[in-house]
Amino acid sequence: MTRPQPSNCPLCTGAGGVLIASSPLWRVIRAEDAAFPAFYRVVWNEHVAELSTLSSVQRTECMDVVCAVEQVLISALQPTKINLAALGNVVPHLHWHVIARFEADSHFPQPIWGVPQRTQPDASSLLKIGLTELDARVRAALQHVFQCA
Repeated sequence: MTRPQPSNCPLCTGAGGVLIASSPLWRVIRAEDAAFPAFYRVVWNEHVAELSTLSSVQRTECMDVVCAVEQVLISALQPTKINLAALGNVVPHLHWHVIARFEADSHFPQPIWGVPQRTQPDASSLLKIGLTELDARVRAALQHVFQCA
């Protein structure tokens, strides 16, 4: 069932970041966050707030997309940890945060929304490859699994 897309929802009215890959059901974007350059979001295209709203098949596809992004970040960057979050408190539109975290990042081991633990002048220096290459690897992994654009 398609629900109306609220005009005040930033994930309904815009991409929400740099578009990496999409299907009719979801899209993967890279958040433009200088402090956390390897920060991706899996956004469900239909305006729903909760994962349990999706059918079993849709939930499986959503989580398969999340896992595909996570696996690319792990293999390409060897981060200290991957953070996954689906809070939706500020934007009640189903989306998953997939964030590569490094022991030297500004907030580690705290959440990225918490208090910084140290200064990090150039967070992109923590990445083993550039963002263009990382985006291409995420896109290729999703195209391989889901035949998406």
